[in-house]
Amino acid sequence: MKIFLADLKSSFGDLLPIVLVVAFFQVAVVRAVPEDLPSIVAGLVIVAVGLALFIRGLELGIFPIGESLATDFAKKGSLFWLMLFAFTIGFSTTVAEPALIAIADKAAAISAGKIDAFFLRMTVAASVGFAISLGVFRILTGHPIHYYIITGYVLVVAITFFAPVEIVGLAYDSGGVTTSTVTVPLVAALGIGLASSIKGRNPAVDGFGLIAFASLTPMIFVQLYGIVVYAISPETAHESFMVMEEAVRETVEVHERFDPWDILWDLVAVVKDVAPILAVIFFFQYAVIRKRVAHLHKIAVGIVLVILGLYAFILGLEMGLFPIGETIAFQLTAMKNDMLIYLFGFLIGFSTTMAEPSLLAIAIKAKEVSEGRIHDTVLRVSVAIGVALGIALGAYRIVAGDPLHYYIIAGYIVVILLTWLAPKYIVPIAYDSGGVTTSTVTVPLVAALGLGLAENIEGRNPLIDGFGLIAFASLFPMITVMAYGIYADYVAKKEEK
Repeated sequence: MKIFLADLKSSFGDLLPIVLVVAFFQVAVVRAVPEDLPSIVAGLVIVAVGLALFIRGLELGIFPIGESLATDFAKKGSLFWLMLFAFTIGFSTTVAEPALIAIADKAAAISAGKIDAFFLRMTVAASVGFAISLGVFRILTGHPIHYYIITGYVLVVAITFFAPVEIVGLAYDSGGVTTSTVTVPLVAALGIGLASSIKGRNPAVDGFGLIAFASLTPMIFVQLYGIVVYAISPETAHESFMVMEEAVRETVEVHERFDPWDILWDLVAVVKDVAPILAVIFFFQYAVIRKRVAHLHKIAVGIVLVILGLYAFILGLEMGLFPIGETIAFQLTAMKNDMLIYLFGFLIGFSTTMAEPSLLAIAIKAKEVSEGRIHDTVLRVSVAIGVALGIALGAYRIVAGDPLHYYIIAGYIVVILLTWLAPKYIVPIAYDSGGVTTSTVTVPLVAALGLGLAENIEGRNPLIDGFGLIAFASLFPMITVMAYGIYADYVAKKEEK
């Protein structure tokens, strides 16, 4: 009970920035008290409880079984089964990802079915399966991660110039929504466990990076998918805009008919999201490794806590944060004050990232494997600042109407330069930080802000301009985390003298 109360106290501390940001804009800027204030407060309490349960479940269930599987595969010495496991985990955890389903459905609606939601999800899931397999291969061979990542960025940029403009923002965002709250801890445990089991590998340098691969490859695969789709059936941006207006009207009508009790189905949804992952884990554990799970009762308790924690977390968000966050975003665009939009984007980016469960999980592991060189709170603050800067700049890009790929290419150049300057132990963690920032908390609010801006600013096409904020939120944390690593390394060397 003491451990849970400590986790709960920490969760309330993580949510405090979001509460302060929303309260400030609601009272000082919008100047209106929310009608459903009791529901919002209850939602925040439920979110805090969900976070506490989730973190405790990770420690009891997901981390141990992920690292145990990695160790057993390393001992088994079968490259085929290890690569198949990596692909299957990547595919199964992505295909049912709620954020990806939401983005795919929105893309299908905006494009009048030209972008098929099912095929888009299959494309992204296959790319993540390929990414995890490639990341595992890198750990086995001991190759430096930046060779792979830089090559991937070059491919992304090269394909961008051939991809239809309607698909670019969606492709960049697809890379940010693939890493879910359950996927990140499991994939991180797999990478760290594998690196810890192979002689000559460093868990801090070699164990991280799988999430970065999972964020990069969807950008390539989705752009290729878009090239094929739009080559078969070209469409003008004006036609896309007209379709988007109709989709927005339909969304509003559905929202007005929404029954609050429908959120009880979130529990079923969470179980459905976790079930394929558990099926893959236990199949490989018993059918391939042929070994019983150690401390199965603890693992089972941990998995149940993760499910209950995620359910409570989503329920609390639906009750408290999402409605008021989306309302403020639309109200700010109606006020025609660009600086307030940028400020809201910055503050909401920082506050939601600090409460992101995936980032909490990665920060805990980073501190553990780096033997204290990386402080978990400082790492989270560095990532949150990156997301805040990214969303603020992304909001400016939508307001200004500038092409997305110019900003992304410039950001990649900065990432590549910092890669050569940053200490080796921070680079894989920085790359992974870009993938863990866009998950359960951040994606819905950021997506709502981007589409809300594009829908309310004259001359903007939601399909072209509305997507892309998630890509900014994934890119800039890599820059700020490597900058933090460079500074920390400088201070350490200075103290040694």
